[in-house]
Amino acid sequence: MGSRIRSLQIAVTLVIAATAGVLTASASSFKAGNLVRVTGASPFASCTADNVAGQPGTVFLNSEVEPWVDVNPTNPKNIVGSVQQDRWDNGGARGLVAGVSFNGGKTWQTVVIPKITVCSGGTVANGGDFKRATDPWLSFSPNGHLYQFSLVLDIETPPGSEGGFGKNAMLVSKSTDGGLTWSDPITVIRDEEPRFLNDKNSITADPTDSNFVYAVWDRLELPVGEVIEPENAVAIGFRGPVMFSRTTNGGQSWEPARIIYDPGGVNQTIGNQIVVQPNGTVINFFNEILNFRNDDGGFQFDFNLALVRSTDKGASWTHGPAVRAAKMQPRTLFTPFPFIGVYDPETGDPVRTEDVIPEVAIDPSNGNLYAVWQDSRFSNNGNFSNPNLLIDEIVFAQSTDGGLTWSTPVKINRTPTNIALGNRQAFTPSVDVAADGTIAVTYYDFRNNTSAPTLLTDYFVIHCHPSAGCTNPASWGMEIRLTNTSFDMRQAPLARGFFVGDYEGLASDGADFLAFFSQPHGSDPSSVFFRRVGP
Repeated sequence: MGSRIRSLQIAVTLVIAATAGVLTASASSFKAGNLVRVTGASPFASCTADNVAGQPGTVFLNSEVEPWVDVNPTNPKNIVGSVQQDRWDNGGARGLVAGVSFNGGKTWQTVVIPKITVCSGGTVANGGDFKRATDPWLSFSPNGHLYQFSLVLDIETPPGSEGGFGKNAMLVSKSTDGGLTWSDPITVIRDEEPRFLNDKNSITADPTDSNFVYAVWDRLELPVGEVIEPENAVAIGFRGPVMFSRTTNGGQSWEPARIIYDPGGVNQTIGNQIVVQPNGTVINFFNEILNFRNDDGGFQFDFNLALVRSTDKGASWTHGPAVRAAKMQPRTLFTPFPFIGVYDPETGDPVRTEDVIPEVAIDPSNGNLYAVWQDSRFSNNGNFSNPNLLIDEIVFAQSTDGGLTWSTPVKINRTPTNIALGNRQAFTPSVDVAADGTIAVTYYDFRNNTSAPTLLTDYFVIHCHPSAGCTNPASWGMEIRLTNTSFDMRQAPLARGFFVGDYEGLASDGADFLAFFSQPHGSDPSSVFFRRVGP
């Protein structure tokens, strides 16, 4: 749903500016395939079951945002991505849709994820009696079975409630035919008490054992009697622990949801995402947002790339504090100021991006871990005294010892630095690893923006092979533009800012990378596109 904490302090950090480097031979050979449109007209156009006119907020019909994608390991030509369909401005969409390809992404068909909202056939009997769905995520098991994880919700609070959240739940659907048909959803957790919101979910099928699939999310808990709007879930006394469930029998049943990490009162987690090492160790990454720390001076706004691990396939998890790999948007030692975020360079209007959510990837051959996120520490030469001179950019860090230690974050986006400050903003990164160990990162930026009454935006991919030393910014090269022409971000759906997703999809097929991303297109507020990039 995207409930977010929007305050932050930035730490004083001295960094060495990234310099342009020489491309490796492998980088220079990368090229992009055809840009293919995946989504079209909304399949919910004729639906009346959700009573659009009677709900609060504005729905953006024919919009598809926040895509995720995966590749069938038993048939790499089978690629499936899931997206939000018809986004609302105040949370969620009318349903979720899968894009399915059986020819490596050359052509696509769209399939409604069934029975998760009333527009997709959901009822009280099958657990899908909700008006909205969001946060689509899917994952293939080694045997080719596909799992889709959905947050479903009603935006209206229960009758008699003064505030808080509407009813909400986490649902898992399964496909055994490559995404063409789906099982009835299984409810992993459901809350009807307005103090609770399950949020920002992901699902990971264990690549070492098809019996195991892991579901993870955060669960926001408001204090008793607190009146709060769902899209601004911040209050003294709230918390947001990591929730977890798993199947040990290939999706036939799911264990009861349980907390595997609690950051304590006034704190929360967000952006939980699980990866599995070659030795079977399960690692859950998240942004640990510490608004109050007893061990470090009380109240603050401290964003941390953090992790917890399990060596028994999720049966138990590490005790004590999470491993904090790196500070995200480190706080200042002086006066706090608002979270930087991304903004329209001409109007100052907000652009809602992946600003508090890290993305992670693992090399399946050696277990190396890679993380990317938005960060402002490299702007204005590391001088944080004036927030007006700070912008979000893309940073990268890695671990070669299973997450115990991490490299110093480095800026890697190749956005030109000789253009207006606002047009240098880079945002919403995704990361993945190819079979040969090459790492790719995708992101948006405004480099082609002009003074015309549009906010021209493009999508790019860069890559690096670890042999080149990816902790050196100069090793990230061969940037490729994935959009054929710039699109107008101001045409995108509004959701506390112009919105194409809190994340975008990126997967790999052998040595190729598969970008699956959203952008405004034609008369649509946003459509999803696919592009293959590789040697």
